[in-house]
Amino acid sequence: MTIHNLEFHSLTPDRWDDFVSVMGQNGASGGCWCMYWRAHGKDWGSMIKEPNRLAMKAIVDEGREPGLIAYVDGTPAAWVSLGPRDDFPTLNRSRILKPVDDQPVWAIVCFFIHRNYRRKGMMLQLINAAVDYARSKGAKIVEAYPTEPDKKMESSSLFMGVIGPFIEAGFVEAARRSPNHPVMRKVLV
Repeated sequence: MTIHNLEFHSLTPDRWDDFVSVMGQNGASGGCWCMYWRAHGKDWGSMIKEPNRLAMKAIVDEGREPGLIAYVDGTPAAWVSLGPRDDFPTLNRSRILKPVDDQPVWAIVCFFIHRNYRRKGMMLQLINAAVDYARSKGAKIVEAYPTEPDKKMESSSLFMGVIGPFIEAGFVEAARRSPNHPVMRKVLV
């Protein structure tokens, strides 16, 4: 089942309260606020919860747009985090998700879908909106790092997405350095 009446908007200062509405007062996943991949190494351990919220708020207040909020009938319902891969220093240091080559890419790194909208095709729609947004900003390649679960997993373990919707959106595997985390790419034309 696909959700209709969907709109996507960049996270800008005037949409901050909508972002908080989607993420919840605790910032999803125990206070991440979608900062894990943006943190600088040792900083992560000290940033949980409020420091993460403040760090994301600072990014937004600087005028950067770190992702898209999905609205269903005007209600904030989901989030996808993306940007140039250089925005994600932790991703760049990962031995499993390290760069495939020296091509400039945009990365889709995180999803959060409010429980009322899960299992309704929202991830595919978020992926397509993220690709369209990256294209509008000049991206030529979009990468993602979904999980390919080999067993039933908790939804909190699937924050990078699952492989099926990426394949459906036209992504292909570019590298696999772990059984469950391929590097998926879509070349934009």
